Amino acid sequence: MKNLSKYQWYQKIYENTPKIHKEAKEYARKLGVDRLKEDIGLYAGSSSRPGNLPNYVLDEIVKANQSGKTYTLTEVENQLRDVVKSVYGDEYDAVAANTCEACLRIASTTLFQPPIMRLGEAYRARVIMPYAEDIEWTGGYGRAFPPRYKNLLVDRTISGGELGVEGKSLFNLDIVFVRMAGATYDCHGVRWNPTPLLTKVNANKTIERLAKAAERHASNLAGFACTGYDTPSYGHSELDENGTPVLLKGISELANEYEVPFLVDTGSSIPFIGVSPKDIGCDVITYSMDKAGRAPCSGLMIGKEETMSQIRKGMGLAGQRYGDTSSHGKATFTYSDPGRDTVIGLVAYLKTLRDNPYLIKAPIDKFHKILVEEFEELEPKWLQEKLIFCKTYQLGGTEINYERTWSDNRKGIPIFTLEDLYANTNPIASAQVEMNVEPATIYAGKMFLGPGLGTLDIDGNLIEEYARLAAKSLVGALNIVNKYAGLLD
Repeated sequence: MKNLSKYQWYQKIYENTPKIHKEAKEYARKLGVDRLKEDIGLYAGSSSRPGNLPNYVLDEIVKANQSGKTYTLTEVENQLRDVVKSVYGDEYDAVAANTCEACLRIASTTLFQPPIMRLGEAYRARVIMPYAEDIEWTGGYGRAFPPRYKNLLVDRTISGGELGVEGKSLFNLDIVFVRMAGATYDCHGVRWNPTPLLTKVNANKTIERLAKAAERHASNLAGFACTGYDTPSYGHSELDENGTPVLLKGISELANEYEVPFLVDTGSSIPFIGVSPKDIGCDVITYSMDKAGRAPCSGLMIGKEETMSQIRKGMGLAGQRYGDTSSHGKATFTYSDPGRDTVIGLVAYLKTLRDNPYLIKAPIDKFHKILVEEFEELEPKWLQEKLIFCKTYQLGGTEINYERTWSDNRKGIPIFTLEDLYANTNPIASAQVEMNVEPATIYAGKMFLGPGLGTLDIDGNLIEEYARLAAKSLVGALNIVNKYAGLLD
Protein backbone atom coordinates (compact mmCIF):
# COMPACT_ATOMS: atom_id res chain seq x y z
CA MET A 1 0.00 0.00 0.00
CA LYS A 2 3.06 2.27 0.05
CA ASN A 3 2.51 3.72 -3.41
CA LEU A 4 -1.17 4.43 -3.02
CA SER A 5 -2.39 8.02 -2.88
CA LYS A 6 -3.88 9.04 0.42
CA TYR A 7 -7.52 8.66 -0.56
CA GLN A 8 -6.79 5.26 -2.15
CA TRP A 9 -4.96 4.18 1.01
CA TYR A 10 -7.92 5.07 3.24
CA GLN A 11 -10.36 3.40 0.89
CA LYS A 12 -8.25 0.21 0.89
CA ILE A 13 -8.30 0.14 4.71
CA TYR A 14 -12.07 0.63 4.68
CA GLU A 15 -12.55 -2.16 2.13
CA ASN A 16 -10.79 -4.48 4.57
CA THR A 17 -13.28 -3.66 7.34
CA PRO A 18 -14.87 -7.17 7.29
CA LYS A 19 -11.43 -8.74 7.86
CA ILE A 20 -10.65 -6.18 10.58
CA HIS A 21 -13.93 -7.00 12.32
CA LYS A 22 -13.30 -10.74 12.12
CA GLU A 23 -9.87 -10.38 13.74
CA ALA A 24 -11.30 -7.99 16.33
CA LYS A 25 -13.88 -10.57 17.43
CA GLU A 26 -11.17 -13.20 17.72
CA TYR A 27 -9.05 -10.83 19.80
CA ALA A 28 -12.02 -10.09 22.07
CA ARG A 29 -12.49 -13.82 22.68
CA LYS A 30 -8.81 -14.09 23.54
CA LEU A 31 -9.18 -11.25 26.08
CA GLY A 32 -12.43 -12.63 27.45
CA VAL A 33 -14.32 -9.40 26.77
CA ASP A 34 -17.08 -11.33 24.99
CA ARG A 35 -17.84 -13.19 28.24
CA LEU A 36 -18.42 -10.07 30.33
CA LYS A 37 -21.99 -9.40 31.43
CA GLU A 38 -21.19 -5.78 32.20
CA ASP A 39 -20.71 -2.98 29.66
CA ILE A 40 -17.24 -1.49 29.38
CA GLY A 41 -16.17 1.55 27.46
CA LEU A 42 -13.23 3.84 26.92
CA TYR A 43 -14.69 7.29 27.42
CA ALA A 44 -16.47 8.94 30.30
CA GLY A 45 -19.84 9.11 28.61
CA SER A 46 -21.98 11.32 26.42
CA SER A 47 -25.44 12.85 26.58
CA SER A 48 -26.70 9.99 24.42
CA ARG A 49 -24.96 7.38 26.60
CA PRO A 50 -24.03 8.86 29.98
CA GLY A 51 -22.24 6.90 32.65
CA ASN A 52 -24.17 5.77 35.71
CA LEU A 53 -24.50 8.20 38.59
CA PRO A 54 -22.37 7.52 41.69
CA ASN A 55 -23.81 7.15 45.19
CA TYR A 56 -22.63 10.58 46.28
CA VAL A 57 -24.98 12.08 43.66
CA LEU A 58 -27.83 9.58 43.86
CA ASP A 59 -28.01 9.72 47.64
CA GLU A 60 -28.61 13.48 47.65
CA ILE A 61 -31.42 13.19 45.10
CA VAL A 62 -33.10 10.45 47.12
CA LYS A 63 -32.61 12.32 50.40
CA ALA A 64 -34.22 15.47 48.98
CA ASN A 65 -37.22 13.51 47.73
CA GLN A 66 -37.69 11.62 50.99
CA SER A 67 -37.14 14.57 53.33
CA GLY A 68 -40.80 15.44 53.69
CA LYS A 69 -40.07 18.88 52.26
CA THR A 70 -40.77 20.02 48.70
CA TYR A 71 -37.80 22.16 47.76
CA THR A 72 -38.35 24.98 45.28
CA LEU A 73 -36.13 25.18 42.26
CA THR A 74 -34.96 28.59 43.41
CA GLU A 75 -33.62 27.08 46.64
CA VAL A 76 -31.49 24.48 44.91
CA GLU A 77 -30.37 26.91 42.20
CA ASN A 78 -29.11 29.25 44.90
CA GLN A 79 -27.17 26.35 46.37
CA LEU A 80 -25.57 25.92 42.94
CA ARG A 81 -24.64 29.60 42.85
CA ASP A 82 -23.23 29.43 46.37
CA VAL A 83 -20.96 26.48 45.55
CA VAL A 84 -19.58 28.21 42.44
CA LYS A 85 -19.05 31.48 44.30
CA SER A 86 -17.23 29.64 47.09
CA VAL A 87 -14.69 28.48 44.49
CA TYR A 88 -14.37 31.44 42.11
CA GLY A 89 -15.48 34.35 44.30
CA ASP A 90 -18.54 36.58 44.56
CA GLU A 91 -17.75 38.28 41.24
CA TYR A 92 -18.73 35.03 39.48
CA ASP A 93 -22.14 33.43 39.10
CA ALA A 94 -23.64 30.30 37.60
CA VAL A 95 -26.78 28.82 36.12
CA ALA A 96 -27.85 25.33 35.02
CA ALA A 97 -29.70 24.29 31.89
CA ASN A 98 -30.88 20.94 30.60
CA THR A 99 -27.93 20.54 28.19
CA CYS A 100 -24.66 22.24 27.32
CA GLU A 101 -26.07 22.94 23.85
CA ALA A 102 -28.85 24.93 25.52
CA CYS A 103 -26.17 26.88 27.41
CA LEU A 104 -24.42 27.73 24.15
CA ARG A 105 -27.61 28.89 22.51
CA ILE A 106 -28.60 31.00 25.51
CA ALA A 107 -25.14 32.58 25.77
CA SER A 108 -24.89 33.19 22.01
CA THR A 109 -28.36 34.71 21.84
CA THR A 110 -27.81 36.91 24.89
CA LEU A 111 -24.26 38.05 24.14
CA PHE A 112 -23.88 38.00 20.35
CA GLN A 113 -27.20 38.18 18.49
CA PRO A 114 -28.16 41.70 17.32
CA PRO A 115 -31.38 43.15 18.76
CA ILE A 116 -34.52 42.32 16.79
CA MET A 117 -36.71 45.15 18.11
CA ARG A 118 -37.07 48.77 16.88
CA LEU A 119 -37.73 50.22 13.43
CA GLY A 120 -35.43 49.84 10.45
CA GLU A 121 -33.09 47.09 9.34
CA ALA A 122 -31.21 45.17 11.99
CA TYR A 123 -27.43 45.30 11.80
CA ARG A 124 -25.26 42.22 11.33
CA ALA A 125 -22.88 41.12 14.05
CA ARG A 126 -19.74 39.02 13.78
CA VAL A 127 -18.04 36.70 16.26
CA ILE A 128 -14.39 35.77 15.71
CA MET A 129 -13.41 32.17 16.35
CA PRO A 130 -10.21 30.18 15.70
CA TYR A 131 -10.65 27.47 13.07
CA ALA A 132 -9.94 24.60 15.43
CA GLU A 133 -11.65 21.27 16.21
CA ASP A 134 -15.19 20.81 17.60
CA ILE A 135 -16.13 24.25 16.31
CA GLU A 136 -19.56 23.16 15.12
CA TRP A 137 -21.11 23.54 18.55
CA THR A 138 -20.48 27.25 19.11
CA GLY A 139 -19.64 28.06 15.49
CA GLY A 140 -22.96 26.74 14.28
CA TYR A 141 -24.87 29.70 15.75
CA GLY A 142 -23.82 32.05 12.96
CA ARG A 143 -23.29 31.92 9.23
CA ALA A 144 -19.70 31.13 8.31
CA PHE A 145 -17.47 33.95 7.10
CA PRO A 146 -15.62 34.10 4.77
CA PRO A 147 -17.83 32.09 2.39
CA ARG A 148 -15.08 29.50 1.78
CA TYR A 149 -16.20 27.98 5.10
CA LYS A 150 -19.92 27.84 4.33
CA ASN A 151 -19.86 24.04 4.01
CA LEU A 152 -17.54 23.54 6.98
CA LEU A 153 -20.31 22.34 9.28
CA VAL A 154 -22.57 20.57 6.79
CA ASP A 155 -21.35 17.04 7.54
CA ARG A 156 -20.67 17.70 11.18
CA THR A 157 -22.73 16.64 14.16
CA ILE A 158 -25.21 19.51 13.92
CA SER A 159 -26.41 18.53 10.46
CA GLY A 160 -30.01 17.44 11.02
CA GLY A 161 -31.33 18.85 7.76
CA GLU A 162 -32.47 22.46 7.44
CA LEU A 163 -33.31 22.78 11.13
CA GLY A 164 -29.96 21.30 12.09
CA VAL A 165 -27.88 23.75 10.05
CA GLU A 166 -29.87 26.87 9.17
CA GLY A 167 -32.30 26.54 12.08
CA LYS A 168 -29.44 26.73 14.56
CA SER A 169 -28.09 30.00 13.15
CA LEU A 170 -29.19 33.13 14.97
CA PHE A 171 -30.62 36.26 13.38
CA ASN A 172 -28.04 38.36 11.50
CA LEU A 173 -25.06 36.68 13.16
CA ASP A 174 -21.86 35.63 11.38
CA ILE A 175 -18.96 33.51 12.66
CA VAL A 176 -15.57 34.61 11.31
CA PHE A 177 -13.22 31.63 11.21
CA VAL A 178 -9.50 32.39 11.49
CA ARG A 179 -6.86 29.77 10.73
CA MET A 180 -4.47 29.01 13.55
CA ALA A 181 -0.77 29.66 12.96
CA GLY A 182 1.17 26.41 12.78
CA ALA A 183 -1.92 24.27 12.24
CA THR A 184 -2.49 22.10 9.19
CA TYR A 185 -5.84 21.41 7.58
CA ASP A 186 -5.19 18.28 5.56
CA CYS A 187 -7.84 15.95 4.18
CA HIS A 188 -7.94 12.55 5.84
CA GLY A 189 -10.31 9.66 6.34
CA VAL A 190 -12.94 7.93 4.25
CA ARG A 191 -15.23 10.94 4.64
CA TRP A 192 -12.89 13.22 2.72
CA ASN A 193 -12.94 16.48 4.66
CA PRO A 194 -10.37 18.86 6.17
CA THR A 195 -8.98 17.68 9.49
CA PRO A 196 -7.52 20.37 11.76
CA LEU A 197 -4.22 19.08 13.17
CA LEU A 198 -3.23 21.44 15.94
CA THR A 199 -0.29 20.19 18.01
CA LYS A 200 2.06 22.72 16.40
CA VAL A 201 -0.14 25.78 16.88
CA ASN A 202 1.80 28.92 17.76
CA ALA A 203 -0.32 30.78 20.32
CA ASN A 204 1.16 34.27 19.94
CA LYS A 205 1.10 34.21 16.14
CA THR A 206 -2.49 32.96 16.22
CA ILE A 207 -3.41 35.82 18.55
CA GLU A 208 -1.87 38.21 16.01
CA ARG A 209 -4.07 36.71 13.28
CA LEU A 210 -7.14 37.07 15.47
CA ALA A 211 -6.21 40.70 16.21
CA LYS A 212 -5.97 41.46 12.49
CA ALA A 213 -9.37 39.85 11.94
CA ALA A 214 -10.82 41.91 14.78
CA GLU A 215 -9.45 45.08 13.23
CA ARG A 216 -10.98 44.21 9.84
CA HIS A 217 -14.38 43.45 11.36
CA ALA A 218 -14.34 46.03 14.15
CA SER A 219 -17.51 47.80 13.01
CA ASN A 220 -19.51 44.56 13.31
CA LEU A 221 -17.57 42.86 16.10
CA ALA A 222 -19.86 41.32 18.73
CA GLY A 223 -17.44 38.99 20.50
CA PHE A 224 -14.97 36.14 20.46
CA ALA A 225 -15.55 32.42 20.95
CA CYS A 226 -13.24 29.43 21.28
CA THR A 227 -13.16 25.74 22.15
CA GLY A 228 -11.37 25.67 25.49
CA TYR A 229 -9.99 22.16 26.05
CA ASP A 230 -6.48 22.40 27.51
CA THR A 231 -4.73 19.82 25.33
CA PRO A 232 -2.39 19.80 22.31
CA SER A 233 -5.06 18.38 19.99
CA TYR A 234 -7.08 21.58 20.43
CA GLY A 235 -4.17 23.93 19.76
CA HIS A 236 -3.28 24.46 23.41
CA SER A 237 0.22 23.01 23.73
CA GLU A 238 1.46 26.31 25.16
CA LEU A 239 0.39 26.74 28.79
CA ASP A 240 1.33 29.32 31.40
CA GLU A 241 2.63 28.56 34.90
CA ASN A 242 -0.95 27.85 36.09
CA GLY A 243 -1.64 25.41 33.25
CA THR A 244 -3.89 27.91 31.45
CA PRO A 245 -3.69 27.92 27.64
CA VAL A 246 -1.78 31.00 26.45
CA LEU A 247 -4.08 31.30 23.44
CA LEU A 248 -7.22 31.58 25.57
CA LYS A 249 -5.65 34.31 27.72
CA GLY A 250 -4.64 36.19 24.59
CA ILE A 251 -8.15 36.05 23.17
CA SER A 252 -9.48 37.33 26.48
CA GLU A 253 -7.16 40.33 26.24
CA LEU A 254 -8.43 41.03 22.71
CA ALA A 255 -12.02 40.84 23.93
CA ASN A 256 -11.24 43.32 26.70
CA GLU A 257 -9.56 45.66 24.23
CA TYR A 258 -12.66 45.70 22.01
CA GLU A 259 -15.05 45.63 24.98
CA VAL A 260 -16.92 42.57 23.69
CA PRO A 261 -17.71 39.22 25.40
CA PHE A 262 -15.57 36.10 25.17
CA LEU A 263 -17.39 32.75 25.27
CA VAL A 264 -15.43 29.55 25.93
CA ASP A 265 -17.02 26.17 25.22
CA THR A 266 -15.62 23.28 27.24
CA GLY A 267 -18.58 20.93 26.80
CA SER A 268 -16.85 17.69 27.74
CA SER A 269 -15.03 19.15 30.74
CA ILE A 270 -15.11 19.31 34.52
CA PRO A 271 -15.13 22.62 36.43
CA PHE A 272 -13.09 23.45 39.56
CA ILE A 273 -10.27 20.94 38.91
CA GLY A 274 -9.72 22.06 35.32
CA VAL A 275 -8.84 25.37 33.68
CA SER A 276 -10.28 28.26 35.67
CA PRO A 277 -12.42 30.92 33.97
CA LYS A 278 -10.71 33.40 36.29
CA ASP A 279 -7.31 32.51 34.85
CA ILE A 280 -8.63 32.68 31.28
CA GLY A 281 -10.46 35.94 31.88
CA CYS A 282 -13.44 34.87 29.76
CA ASP A 283 -16.96 36.16 30.32
CA VAL A 284 -18.70 32.78 30.19
CA ILE A 285 -17.56 29.15 30.14
CA THR A 286 -19.87 26.21 29.46
CA TYR A 287 -19.84 22.56 30.58
CA SER A 288 -21.82 19.41 29.83
CA MET A 289 -22.04 17.88 33.27
CA ASP A 290 -23.16 14.37 32.26
CA LYS A 291 -20.05 13.54 30.22
CA ALA A 292 -16.73 13.73 32.03
CA GLY A 293 -18.78 14.89 35.01
CA ARG A 294 -20.89 12.42 36.94
CA ALA A 295 -23.94 14.65 37.33
CA PRO A 296 -27.41 14.12 35.84
CA CYS A 297 -27.84 15.28 32.22
CA SER A 298 -27.35 19.03 32.42
CA GLY A 299 -25.42 22.02 31.17
CA LEU A 300 -23.61 24.47 33.41
CA MET A 301 -22.64 28.08 32.71
CA ILE A 302 -20.14 29.90 34.91
CA GLY A 303 -19.24 33.49 34.23
CA LYS A 304 -18.66 37.01 35.38
CA GLU A 305 -21.55 38.31 37.46
CA GLU A 306 -22.39 41.19 35.10
CA THR A 307 -22.67 38.83 32.14
CA MET A 308 -24.50 36.12 34.04
CA SER A 309 -27.08 38.65 35.22
CA GLN A 310 -28.17 39.15 31.60
CA ILE A 311 -28.24 35.42 30.97
CA ARG A 312 -30.22 34.72 34.14
CA LYS A 313 -32.82 37.31 33.12
CA GLY A 314 -33.31 35.57 29.80
CA MET A 315 -33.84 32.31 31.65
CA GLY A 316 -36.40 33.83 34.01
CA LEU A 317 -34.19 33.54 37.07
CA ALA A 318 -33.42 37.14 37.90
CA GLY A 319 -36.82 38.63 38.63
CA GLN A 320 -39.44 37.84 41.27
CA ARG A 321 -43.02 37.47 40.03
CA TYR A 322 -45.15 36.99 43.14
CA GLY A 323 -43.53 37.11 46.53
CA ASP A 324 -40.65 34.63 46.54
CA THR A 325 -41.62 32.72 43.41
CA SER A 326 -39.23 33.20 40.50
CA SER A 327 -40.39 33.33 36.92
CA HIS A 328 -38.49 30.15 36.15
CA GLY A 329 -39.73 28.46 32.99
CA LYS A 330 -41.69 31.53 31.89
CA ALA A 331 -39.00 33.44 30.00
CA THR A 332 -37.49 33.11 26.52
CA PHE A 333 -35.50 29.98 27.26
CA THR A 334 -38.19 27.91 28.92
CA TYR A 335 -37.09 24.90 26.85
CA SER A 336 -33.82 24.82 28.79
CA ASP A 337 -35.33 24.13 32.23
CA PRO A 338 -33.14 21.48 33.91
CA GLY A 339 -35.64 20.41 36.59
CA ARG A 340 -35.19 20.45 40.35
CA ASP A 341 -33.76 16.96 40.87
CA THR A 342 -31.21 17.52 38.12
CA VAL A 343 -29.93 20.61 39.92
CA ILE A 344 -29.87 18.74 43.25
CA GLY A 345 -27.65 16.07 41.65
CA LEU A 346 -25.50 18.71 39.97
CA VAL A 347 -24.97 20.52 43.28
CA ALA A 348 -24.00 17.22 44.95
CA TYR A 349 -21.40 16.56 42.25
CA LEU A 350 -19.99 20.09 42.43
CA LYS A 351 -19.70 19.88 46.23
CA THR A 352 -17.74 16.65 45.83
CA LEU A 353 -15.46 18.33 43.29
CA ARG A 354 -14.87 21.17 45.71
CA ASP A 355 -14.58 19.25 48.98
CA ASN A 356 -13.16 15.89 47.93
CA PRO A 357 -11.58 16.21 44.46
CA TYR A 358 -9.56 13.04 45.08
CA LEU A 359 -12.70 10.98 44.29
CA ILE A 360 -12.71 12.42 40.78
CA LYS A 361 -8.95 12.71 40.22
CA ALA A 362 -7.89 9.25 41.45
CA PRO A 363 -9.69 7.26 38.70
CA ILE A 364 -8.24 9.61 36.08
CA ASP A 365 -4.72 9.08 37.47
CA LYS A 366 -5.06 5.29 37.61
CA PHE A 367 -6.61 5.01 34.14
CA HIS A 368 -3.82 7.15 32.66
CA LYS A 369 -1.18 4.84 34.17
CA ILE A 370 -2.93 1.79 32.71
CA LEU A 371 -3.07 3.39 29.25
CA VAL A 372 0.61 4.25 29.25
CA GLU A 373 1.46 0.67 30.23
CA GLU A 374 -0.82 -0.98 27.66
CA PHE A 375 0.34 1.22 24.78
CA GLU A 376 3.76 -0.39 25.12
CA GLU A 377 2.16 -3.22 23.10
CA LEU A 378 1.38 -0.93 20.14
CA GLU A 379 2.78 -2.17 16.83
CA PRO A 380 4.97 -1.26 15.06
CA LYS A 381 7.19 -0.06 17.88
CA TRP A 382 8.32 3.11 16.09
CA LEU A 383 4.82 4.52 16.54
CA GLN A 384 5.15 4.60 20.32
CA GLU A 385 7.75 7.37 20.44
CA LYS A 386 5.55 9.55 18.21
CA LEU A 387 2.56 9.56 20.60
CA ILE A 388 1.74 12.48 22.89
CA PHE A 389 0.10 11.39 26.16
CA CYS A 390 -1.71 14.19 27.97
CA LYS A 391 -3.52 13.60 31.24
CA THR A 392 -6.12 16.30 31.76
CA TYR A 393 -8.37 16.72 34.78
CA GLN A 394 -10.38 19.27 32.84
CA LEU A 395 -11.38 16.70 30.23
CA GLY A 396 -11.59 13.98 32.86
CA GLY A 397 -9.16 11.55 31.26
CA THR A 398 -6.27 11.10 28.86
CA GLU A 399 -5.75 12.43 25.37
CA ILE A 400 -3.42 10.43 23.14
CA ASN A 401 -2.42 12.41 20.06
CA TYR A 402 -0.85 10.58 17.11
CA GLU A 403 -0.38 13.35 14.54
CA ARG A 404 3.40 12.88 14.74
CA THR A 405 3.17 9.32 13.44
CA TRP A 406 2.70 11.09 10.08
CA SER A 407 6.28 12.32 9.89
CA ASP A 408 9.43 11.56 7.89
CA ASN A 409 7.30 11.46 4.72
CA ARG A 410 5.51 8.29 5.71
CA LYS A 411 1.96 7.41 6.62
CA GLY A 412 1.16 6.72 10.24
CA ILE A 413 -1.87 5.60 12.24
CA PRO A 414 -4.89 6.36 10.04
CA ILE A 415 -6.44 9.75 10.83
CA PHE A 416 -10.19 9.72 10.57
CA THR A 417 -12.53 12.68 10.74
CA LEU A 418 -15.37 13.30 13.15
CA GLU A 419 -17.66 12.57 10.22
CA ASP A 420 -16.14 9.07 10.04
CA LEU A 421 -16.87 8.56 13.74
CA TYR A 422 -20.55 9.37 13.31
CA ALA A 423 -20.90 7.63 9.94
CA ASN A 424 -19.28 4.46 11.38
CA THR A 425 -16.56 4.57 8.73
CA ASN A 426 -13.71 4.61 11.26
CA PRO A 427 -12.47 0.98 11.41
CA ILE A 428 -10.56 1.56 14.67
CA ALA A 429 -13.79 2.47 16.43
CA SER A 430 -15.94 -0.13 14.67
CA ALA A 431 -13.39 -2.85 15.55
CA GLN A 432 -13.93 -2.04 19.22
CA VAL A 433 -17.69 -2.25 18.75
CA GLU A 434 -17.15 -5.73 17.35
CA MET A 435 -15.27 -6.49 20.59
CA ASN A 436 -18.38 -5.39 22.53
CA VAL A 437 -16.53 -2.35 23.88
CA GLU A 438 -17.88 1.19 23.69
CA PRO A 439 -15.06 2.69 21.63
CA ALA A 440 -12.72 5.53 22.40
CA THR A 441 -13.51 8.91 20.88
CA ILE A 442 -11.11 8.89 17.92
CA TYR A 443 -10.86 11.60 15.28
CA ALA A 444 -8.52 14.32 14.00
CA GLY A 445 -5.40 12.39 14.98
CA LYS A 446 -6.32 11.96 18.61
CA MET A 447 -7.90 9.45 20.96
CA PHE A 448 -9.71 10.62 24.03
CA LEU A 449 -10.19 8.15 26.86
CA GLY A 450 -11.64 8.48 30.34
CA PRO A 451 -13.20 6.43 33.13
CA GLY A 452 -16.98 6.28 33.27
CA LEU A 453 -18.72 3.71 31.08
CA GLY A 454 -18.59 0.49 33.06
CA THR A 455 -15.15 1.25 34.49
CA LEU A 456 -16.33 3.01 37.66
CA ASP A 457 -18.15 1.37 40.57
CA ILE A 458 -21.17 2.85 42.34
CA ASP A 459 -18.91 4.91 44.61
CA GLY A 460 -16.96 6.36 41.69
CA ASN A 461 -13.83 4.20 42.12
CA LEU A 462 -12.01 2.82 39.10
CA ILE A 463 -12.59 -0.87 38.36
CA GLU A 464 -9.02 -1.51 37.27
CA GLU A 465 -9.69 -4.93 35.73
CA TYR A 466 -12.27 -3.49 33.35
CA ALA A 467 -10.22 -0.37 32.64
CA ARG A 468 -7.27 -2.53 31.62
CA LEU A 469 -9.45 -4.74 29.42
CA ALA A 470 -10.81 -1.65 27.70
CA ALA A 471 -7.29 -0.33 27.14
CA LYS A 472 -6.15 -3.68 25.74
CA SER A 473 -9.09 -3.67 23.33
CA LEU A 474 -8.04 -0.28 21.95
CA VAL A 475 -4.41 -1.29 21.46
CA GLY A 476 -5.59 -4.51 19.83
CA ALA A 477 -7.89 -2.61 17.46
CA LEU A 478 -5.06 -0.25 16.53
CA ASN A 479 -2.66 -3.12 15.86
CA ILE A 480 -5.20 -4.86 13.61
CA VAL A 481 -5.95 -1.69 11.63
CA ASN A 482 -2.24 -0.83 11.39
CA LYS A 483 -1.63 -4.23 9.86
CA TYR A 484 -4.20 -3.63 7.12
CA ALA A 485 -2.80 -0.12 6.64
CA GLY A 486 0.54 -1.71 5.75
CA LEU A 487 2.38 -0.17 8.70
CA LEU A 488 3.76 -3.55 9.78
CA ASP A 489 5.40 -4.18 6.38
